[in-house]
Amino acid sequence: MAKNRVFALKFASIYPLYVQKAERKKRTKKEVDQIICWLTGYDPAGLRRQIKQEADLETFFAQAPGLHPKSSLIKGVVCGVRVEEIEDPLMRKIRYLDKLIDELAKGKAMEKILRQ
Repeated sequence: MAKNRVFALKFASIYPLYVQKAERKKRTKKEVDQIICWLTGYDPAGLRRQIKQEADLETFFAQAPGLHPKSSLIKGVVCGVRVEEIEDPLMRKIRYLDKLIDELAKGKAMEKILRQ
């Protein structure tokens, strides 16, 4: 079975879109970074390294130190699909991140976004 073409997208090309989406809604790059680091386990230096290396999404998530244990609490719809029902583990991780950035842009409190 062929890989989904989304997996080959460069994280470095998607990251600025996340930041732009957040900043349009008066949120910050720092908050975007906090969400990404919370979900993936990267520290800020590791996140910057992945961006600089232009890792694709598959590599970005494969090299992540570890998905946050509370990531399974992320529920809802992204692009018309319920994230908790996505079967492909990599696609589910990508959509988790999309969902968290959506929540940030919608003004949700960081404590709720980070499932605290």
